[in-house]
Amino acid sequence: MHLKRWITGLSALPFLIYLVYKGGVLFTLLITVGGLISLWEYFRIILGAKSKGQSNIIVFWGLFVSLVIIWAAYLKGLEIILVIVALNLLLSALFSLFQFKTDSSVIEIIKIQIQGIIYIPILLSFLIIIRNGHAGMTWIFFLLSIIFAGDISALYVGTHIGRHKLCPAVSPGKTIEGSCGGLVANLVIGAIGKYFFLPQLPWGASILFFLAVGIAGQVGDLFESELKRASQVKDSGGLLPGHGGFLDRIDALLFAAPVAYLFKMHIF
Repeated sequence: MHLKRWITGLSALPFLIYLVYKGGVLFTLLITVGGLISLWEYFRIILGAKSKGQSNIIVFWGLFVSLVIIWAAYLKGLEIILVIVALNLLLSALFSLFQFKTDSSVIEIIKIQIQGIIYIPILLSFLIIIRNGHAGMTWIFFLLSIIFAGDISALYVGTHIGRHKLCPAVSPGKTIEGSCGGLVANLVIGAIGKYFFLPQLPWGASILFFLAVGIAGQVGDLFESELKRASQVKDSGGLLPGHGGFLDRIDALLFAAPVAYLFKMHIF
């Protein structure tokens, strides 16, 4: 399993580096593909692989809205997204009026769809806003390095010396030792990146930033585990050998992205 993780990760790394470096349309296409696949995996987790709910028009409408949100973030920024979310609710409610008589569960599907829209495309949109901003490429690499280092360290520290369960009701394999190891890696890689690539950032706020995105990433990881455990699903998908699905790979990044945006735009 570990070998598969490394092979998959190292194979994808050159493409990721290139697309982040290029930015613009290519980076937005990366976010679009990853976002749509992850949202579909989310629906699979919540609704079940054999559920009729996955074929509901509101689910497919949610995929279209996801596409619109990501490209609106690229073209117009965050301001237009609130309008799109409101219109999504309005039109989803309209669709439900024609289905409610024969399937009252449509209300539950609307709740699931709205949560999915907030959870995946909106949170991913923060990455596009960061990339399009000042020193955007540096910031995206900075964030990815911190999150990936934390993920890897938490996995190996937890595997080798983990003894005390972090949140056993949600993810029995995660340990307090692994969590602390992840945060140490967040601090170390963050400090190296700040020193060489963003020296203008103040150290005090930077350390707070490293810890904040690290904690947010771990919460994102646990939240996805919570969704899977509630639905009795092991992985969100099988497209990435050793990692599971796309959502399994980006769960930490989803929660870290708005934290990074907050620090970049309003604290530093």
